[in-house]
Amino acid sequence: MSRRLLQLVMPVFPDRRMFRLHDSAVDPNAPGSPLPPVGSLISVNREQLWVGSLQEQLDVRLVIEEWDGAPPQFGDTWQEEAKCRLYLRGYLSIDEGSVGKAIHGLRLASGVGNYAVRVYASNREEAAHRYGELYDAHRNPLADEFQQAKKQLEGLERYLIQLWREYLPPPDLRAAPDLRAARVSAGPANGGASCDTQAGPAADAGLNSPGQA
Repeated sequence: MSRRLLQLVMPVFPDRRMFRLHDSAVDPNAPGSPLPPVGSLISVNREQLWVGSLQEQLDVRLVIEEWDGAPPQFGDTWQEEAKCRLYLRGYLSIDEGSVGKAIHGLRLASGVGNYAVRVYASNREEAAHRYGELYDAHRNPLADEFQQAKKQLEGLERYLIQLWREYLPPPDLRAAPDLRAARVSAGPANGGASCDTQAGPAADAGLNSPGQA
């Protein structure tokens, strides 16, 4: 049974309607980064996960968990779910855009490697709708009443990100073709010289390009 190795709960501000989880050695503003997750929950590349929100006025509640294997499914507890795969060098960061970093260099217990990732979300639409109603009712975001009501909406929008190291299983030698059958011996045409050709190694099982499930 899988065990949870780490849990971190924090508020995160969705600058430009998103926040970004990435390998700590990566610059999320550099060329080659994912496209903004407009109309979707996530956008990814090999080392970055960008999570989309539907508003940019309220802090969201983020829970990050590292597991030693695939955690149990949550069923209908969350409204939205997405999956991807990331390559992480043992440390991750959470970037809030112009606000700065919510986390920088969080050490992962499982170290360097490929990680499977599940992203769950709830109340994305409700948070955006209720903030719109609040703004229409007050029209002055600097008023005390507005600020007090806004605080009640902070954290309504919730996210859970679970990640765990993916370990490739050892090759099944019983299922592999008999290497002796692939051995070819050249005839002794000139002085009995011979050449052995052996089946090549299994294809490199590196990281597949991450994509949404």
